[in-house]
Amino acid sequence: ERPRLVTIAAMAIMILGVLVIVGGSVGTGKLFGDFMALCSAFFIAVAITISRASGKDMGFTSLVGVLLPLALAVFMVSGEGFHVNAPWWIVFNGAIIMPISFFCLAAGPKYISGPEVAMFYLLETVLAPVWVWMIFAEAPTRNSLIGGGILIVTLTAHSLWQLHEGRKRRATLAVAHPA
Repeated sequence: ERPRLVTIAAMAIMILGVLVIVGGSVGTGKLFGDFMALCSAFFIAVAITISRASGKDMGFTSLVGVLLPLALAVFMVSGEGFHVNAPWWIVFNGAIIMPISFFCLAAGPKYISGPEVAMFYLLETVLAPVWVWMIFAEAPTRNSLIGGGILIVTLTAHSLWQLHEGRKRRATLAVAHPA
């Protein structure tokens, strides 16, 4: 499916925001992490495409995918595993945040285009430094805050634009085809 011009423009701005976030880590010898992030982006794109093409509601399927991370989080806070300052944030993330976000992101392709769903996936790029700050008390970098701001503002502006255009189209249709 071909995205609209406004979606392509928003995606380009969001790519710049991601580049601001990761720009400081490029060339630091963390190739494995960068490769894993690239693989993650590729497989998310594949999942969105397959979900969109099938037309089926995949929301509940993704809820199964949070069971393993939740089990790991419970193990981590059990005293036997890794010690963190705020362990219940990990459990909260695995029990509440991940299931809700995975459900919404998996159900999204049924209602909006694939590129628009992919833009919402970028919110994870914004929220990851916030979770790290809350759990490990590691402050986000200046670039993370600037890039995250770019992502949030762009996504909000694009969503408001799409909402406005949808209302305008419905009003035009209502005038052209009165009931």
